[in-house]
This record gives sequence, structure tokens and C-alpha cells, in this order.
Amino acid sequence: MANSFAPVPGRRPAQKTRPARAISQRAYTRGVKTERHEYEHGAIGEEGLLSDPIAQLQIWLDEVRDSGTVEPTAMSLATVDPDGRPSNRIVLLRGLDARGLVFYTNYLSHKGQALAANPFAAVTFWWGGMERQVRVEGAIERVPAAEADAYFEGRPIKSRYASAISPQSKVIGSREELEVKMAELQEAYPEGPPRPDHWGGYLLIPEKIEFWQGRRARLHDRFLYSRTDAAWDIVRLAP
Repeated sequence: MANSFAPVPGRRPAQKTRPARAISQRAYTRGVKTERHEYEHGAIGEEGLLSDPIAQLQIWLDEVRDSGTVEPTAMSLATVDPDGRPSNRIVLLRGLDARGLVFYTNYLSHKGQALAANPFAAVTFWWGGMERQVRVEGAIERVPAAEADAYFEGRPIKSRYASAISPQSKVIGSREELEVKMAELQEAYPEGPPRPDHWGGYLLIPEKIEFWQGRRARLHDRFLYSRTDAAWDIVRLAP
């Protein structure tokens, strides 16, 4: 059962400025133009791909997890606000099934407001150790409240307190404000708070999924799955 924990408005903290330091154009670009890495971890071909991209993504996630990669479910989430301005941030994949990809966040955050106005998004996984990338594009919808409740109840208790009291993306006066609010909520709900109204999950329903494998001489392997009425079309893309 969701509850509402209204965040206390925060005052704008005093901003400390540093003296300007002249930086040459060379300093900005040092190493960037000449940085090179030869991709040689592996290859992918039509014969090695499953017809279902969700199942293929699960295989890659399992392989990345087995490789010891830190935060294998981290993905870059891109949204567009009502003014057409894009923004990007890292979120964690918290569900993968036939419907699509699930992640959780604060509905009142910058990304939550962008998704409310423009319910489409794209995510990118980058696993440098395996020289792989996956891009997913599609429509967004909120997951059912019961599903969000179940996930919230399974989170570490301190994470539940933090999600309940944080006015995500809003200006706050100090860290102490958050710590005071958390202490108050811990006293009110010693067994853990219920899921607040402003926090829940989103389902990304894939329309396109691209699998990328780095190859030598930049002749990378790219395969794009596009959803049709009853199945997925698969094509190879030029690198």
C-alpha cells in the first residue's frame, strides 16, 4: 500500500566559487585524439543469435555477470523533456521478461517528469570488458502498483527509507536535512516504511534492440532487432 511522504522544501545552499583558471585547448584534448583500443574479444553472427532479443539479452547479461563485471545491470537511460531537451543518467535494470525491461525510480524526479510528458525512452548497456553494447528503444509505462510494492518490500531497509524521504533532483540545503528526515522516518516506521506514492517502477517495452560486438579494425558486428506484429525482424548494420 503506497503512502505519501511529502519532502520538506530545501533552501538553496550557498555556492562557493573558485578563481577561474586558464586552460589551453591542448589541455582539453590531450590524449583524447590519440586514445586507441583494439577490439578483439569476440564476434557475433546471424547463426549465433536467438530469434527473441529478450532471450539474447538475458544470455549476454548472464555472461557479463559471470565475468565479474561490476554493476552488470547498469544502463544509461535517455529521456526527452517537454521542451525537446534530452538528458541521460545511469539506472539499474531490475526486471527482464517477455514484456520488456523494468527499472525503478522517483516519479517526481527529472526523469520521471520527462517520462510523464514523453513516455518513450532509450537505454544503453556498455560492457567494456567484453567489448559489447546493447541499445534498446521503446515506449514506457508504469508497472502495476502491486509489482512495485513487492519490489520495494524486497529492498534493503535503508534503501527504502532513503527512497521515501528523498526529494530526488530537488535542491536541498544540506546533507543533514536528509539525515534528519531519515531518522524521523526510522522512528515512525521501525520495521521499514511502505512504498511512497512518488516512487515506483517503469516498464520499457522494446521496439528496437541492437546488439554490438567490437571487432578488429573497427569492423564491428551490429545486429538490429525490430518488432513486427508477431515477431522480430533481424538485420545486420554497417559498423
